[in-house]
Amino acid sequence: MADTTFDVVIIGGGPGGYVTAIRGAQLGMKVAVVEKQHLGGICLNWGCIPTKALLRSAEILDYMNNAESYGLKADNVGFDLAKIVARSRGVSKQLNSGVGHLLKKNKVTVVDGEGKLNGPGQVDITKDGKTLPSLKAKHVIVATGARPRALPGLEADGKLVWSYFEALVPETMPKSLLVIGSGAIGIEFASFYNSLGADVTVVEVMSQVLPVEDAEIAAVARKQFEKHGLKIMTSAKVTNLAKGANNVTATIETEDGKSETLTVDRVISAVGVVGNIENIGLESTKIKTDRGCIVIDELCRTAETGVYAIGDVAGPPMLAHKAEHEGVICIEAIAGLNVHPLDKAKIPGCTYCHPQIASVGLTEGKAVAAGHEVRVGRFPFMGNGKAIALGEADGLVKTVFDAKTGELLGAHMVGAEVTELIQGFVVAMGLETTEEDLMHTVFPHPTLSEMMHESVLDAYGRVIHM
Repeated sequence: MADTTFDVVIIGGGPGGYVTAIRGAQLGMKVAVVEKQHLGGICLNWGCIPTKALLRSAEILDYMNNAESYGLKADNVGFDLAKIVARSRGVSKQLNSGVGHLLKKNKVTVVDGEGKLNGPGQVDITKDGKTLPSLKAKHVIVATGARPRALPGLEADGKLVWSYFEALVPETMPKSLLVIGSGAIGIEFASFYNSLGADVTVVEVMSQVLPVEDAEIAAVARKQFEKHGLKIMTSAKVTNLAKGANNVTATIETEDGKSETLTVDRVISAVGVVGNIENIGLESTKIKTDRGCIVIDELCRTAETGVYAIGDVAGPPMLAHKAEHEGVICIEAIAGLNVHPLDKAKIPGCTYCHPQIASVGLTEGKAVAAGHEVRVGRFPFMGNGKAIALGEADGLVKTVFDAKTGELLGAHMVGAEVTELIQGFVVAMGLETTEEDLMHTVFPHPTLSEMMHESVLDAYGRVIHM
């Protein structure tokens, strides 16, 4: 590489890294991205995107198995696991190529290798054990992402105990499966394998499934999961995994202190992720870490001048859209633009299981705990004509308002396509919308979005269709 001096060097080409690079190029900066494996990072290659492709196949299979309820016939319904996986990998490959094209189009230099800080302003590069020319820049952004968290004694081995990497590319379909953890990753894989016919058990150490979600929404979701065949154990933990030739026997400790065993073909460990802070040269800087993540301020600056961090490596919520937004804030601040710090309370979360879950802002419980006097609105899918016509009448839309000011504090949904609906409430919160504004908004009919309106009306005793 002829030129090794840049305005900005970004370590990591995931959603945060490549979006930041493109925005930097738009602002006239000379930018380099260092990526050791896949452009698009975990999200595009081994996370958000390929799981959605798998879940789409599962969703269509569910519809085919339920064809009769729509007046249709679908005989000898089945699936080809290898083709489902191949389609998922193909989607990721297509988008990976697209990221490369976008970076090239914006004249961003992509360095194929592993980047490591060597004090502020320098990034050393290695590739396959060989040392490549170092890069120099006034500004360096760390966007190294995260990896699956491993619990002692319950670590994934890639064969009988899977992380999400192995769960995305199964060679054979397990007849039985244990999923440890009921966050977004665990529940999405549980939903996928359940739809394909596996006997799935989910073990969650917290008292509710989907622990970060509103308790009422989680309860509705659990009822639907169990109706669909999932077995869920909350307030329970896996204390041991005994591996056989082609199965695993798990010891599960329940809330009352008793233990039971469960033998399954495979186990998926889905107990969260941890930031990639090792072997990136942090020790050569003044950067501080906390609980496995880099400490940053509201503009993504670390304790080392000229070094920044964004995305999963900079702490929760560990979501691709958070990484992208953080990256834009970071690079625009570097460029001297007037930027607004990220309000983490307004970052939406989505889980693409069956049924879908989506939320933004405070849960009812957290709003009350924060001292708010609240008004809560609810509207069931059963009261919506579009939902009934779709054959998707199970679900709930819930809104939480400050009773004194009318501020929308949070919105929580479970049901069909709620991951596409939640952005309406995200925009509303961003614009500091009150209940009056939402009541005066005209929602199209017949749509699922009408339930958003009705939920607001319900919070103020004005609901129409319930």
